[in-house]
Amino acid sequence: MTTVPFLRPIAHRGLHDKTSGVIENSASAFEAAIARGFGIECDLQLSADGEAVVFHDPVLDRLVGQTGAMRDVTAAEICAMPLLGSATHDCPQTFLAFLNQIAGRAPLVVELKHQADPEETQRLAARVAECIAGYNGDLVIKSFDPKMLIAVRKARYSGPLGIITYGYDRPDWYGDMPASQRFVLRHLLHYPVSRFTFISCERTALPLPAIRLFRALGQKVMSWTIKSPAEATNARHHADQIVFEGFDPDL
Repeated sequence: MTTVPFLRPIAHRGLHDKTSGVIENSASAFEAAIARGFGIECDLQLSADGEAVVFHDPVLDRLVGQTGAMRDVTAAEICAMPLLGSATHDCPQTFLAFLNQIAGRAPLVVELKHQADPEETQRLAARVAECIAGYNGDLVIKSFDPKMLIAVRKARYSGPLGIITYGYDRPDWYGDMPASQRFVLRHLLHYPVSRFTFISCERTALPLPAIRLFRALGQKVMSWTIKSPAEATNARHHADQIVFEGFDPDL
C-alpha cells in the first residue's frame, strides 16, 4: 500500500481552482482530481465534539468567513458553513463523509494537523483510525507532528505513516519553536519513536542529508507544494512523487 499514492501526482487539497469556484479540500476539488486520475491530499482538524473534519486551518475566517477556532465548533456546525467562493456551495465534510465520497476511486494522502493539546492529538488520531478501519481504498497518513504518528499507531492503525518536514528555517512557519526541537525535526532524529515509513518534504529541503539518507535506505519521498513544471522537474531529481497545485503536471 505504501507505494500506491506515489504512482500518480497528488493534488494538494484536491484539484482546486478558486478562480473557477473550486475551493481547496472541497467535494468539488476531490471530484476534479478523480476525473483527472490524480491522487488526493487532504487535511484533517478536530471539531469540538471529537469529529475529524476535512479542513486545513485551525481557525475559520479564511475558508468560511466566520470567527473562532475549529476546536470550538461542532462537526454539524462547521459542515453547515459554505466554503467562501464555492460555485457549488460546498461545505466542509467530516472525514467519514469524505471517505464515503471517494470510495476507493483515488489513492489518498491524509494529513492530520497538529493539535496544541496532547489530549486532542489522541482524540484526532483515535477518530481517524476508527473511520478508516472499514475503508477499502488506498490510503496513507502523514503529519508534521511525530507525536501524532505515535498516537495513530497507538490507535491501532497499521498502515503507512509519513512525516512531513522542511528545513525548519522559516520563522513564519515554526513560530516560537525552540532551536533544539527544530534540530530534531530537521534531521528526523525522532525516527526511533515515530517510526515513519515515508517522507513528505518541502521542495527546497529535499537536499537535506536526512532526506537523502532515508531515501537511499529505501523510503519513498513525496515533495510539496509543487506549483510549476520547472519545480516539478527539479523535485523529481530527489523525490518519488510530487504534491502539486496550480498547474497540470501531465501537460
